[in-house]
Amino acid sequence: MTRDPGACLVCGGELHYLDREQEMTCAHCGKTFLSRASCVHGHFICDACHARGSVSVILDHCRRSTLRDPIALVQEIMDEPYIHMHGNEHHIMVGAALITAYRNAGGAVDLDAALEEMCARGESCPGGSCGFWGCCGAAVSCGMFFSIVTKTTPLSGGSWGQANLMTSRALAEIGGLGGPRCCKRNSFTAIRAAAGFVRETLGVELELPEQIRCRWSPENPQCIRRRCPYYEK
Repeated sequence: MTRDPGACLVCGGELHYLDREQEMTCAHCGKTFLSRASCVHGHFICDACHARGSVSVILDHCRRSTLRDPIALVQEIMDEPYIHMHGNEHHIMVGAALITAYRNAGGAVDLDAALEEMCARGESCPGGSCGFWGCCGAAVSCGMFFSIVTKTTPLSGGSWGQANLMTSRALAEIGGLGGPRCCKRNSFTAIRAAAGFVRETLGVELELPEQIRCRWSPENPQCIRRRCPYYEK
């Protein structure tokens, strides 16, 4: 499989977004969904089909990895052709990489069980949530990660607040960079925020590179280029 640099998985065309949901038929599975997004030529791909193949790639990398650096891990995964420039697979990948690096750095967690739970939770966060909900899935993925490793539930005490603070810290960093959306930029930013928060609250030191360089900007027509802290000039 090769990765098309365009946004549409059918024709490579650009996406356009509607103010209200409409019934759309997925060009891959033929099922009908309510959605606000299709390409300029009318093609629509549902979240499940968009992420097809990516979940197994994410799990395979995480189960084999010995990295304590979640940025290095997501960059490895992002190189895989099943990981698109943008998409809801990032809502799984961010948390999965954090869980893996946390375990490899000495954090107490059942890796296989945590990764399976991360997939289940991440799949429930739809593509486009950054714009339509004002809540980027990469930040939510950080909150999911924190909730999973601390076994937080709606009835938890201190960790309940910390899980929400984790998400809010990542959101603040992502929002501060401005738009348009970029799943790569948002993933890097969320992971950086999570690493600091984990050190402060859980006492586990995740490794991070001195500089994060993005090599995917040629695939993103909306790249903000020099406004992005990861842009490789």
